[in-house]
Amino acid sequence: MAKHIRISLENEEISMTARLLEKKAPETSRAVWNNLPVTDDVHHAKWAGRELYTLVPPFDDLPGTENATITPIPGDICYFFVHSSSIDLPVETRERYPDGLVDLAVFYGRNNLLIGPEGAMPGNVFARAVDNLDEFADACARLFREGYADETLRFERAPGYEE
Repeated sequence: MAKHIRISLENEEISMTARLLEKKAPETSRAVWNNLPVTDDVHHAKWAGRELYTLVPPFDDLPGTENATITPIPGDICYFFVHSSSIDLPVETRERYPDGLVDLAVFYGRNNLLIGPEGAMPGNVFARAVDNLDEFADACARLFREGYADETLRFERAPGYEE
């Protein structure tokens, strides 16, 4: 039976479920699954497009590159490792996390391109939304327009979920 995760915007009180892509991204699926739950501040992409993400301390079992893309589609859930030298991170964050950070991202709309000031940044697509993407996307778009301060993004196991 496939493993599923629940992704929630806690203050918005909305969530969706995603199926892990264990055959296409086995290392990433395993690493994320073994480190759940994770919750932290939500951020909106500056260059990539329609993406919400959270940054968490690095996992002990960092996966390599697999099932990577620079053009994620709506419903793709991606993993990125962000080196502490990344210019996308504020100086205080770089100093606080010298070993880098894990970026867990939800793509909720079309026309995403993972290219920023440092060039292409492929993400491992490790899960795919299976329910409630439209409502989740509406909440993401609202946060983009109205602000996402004080909002958190939570990734957790969704036991017993069946499609």
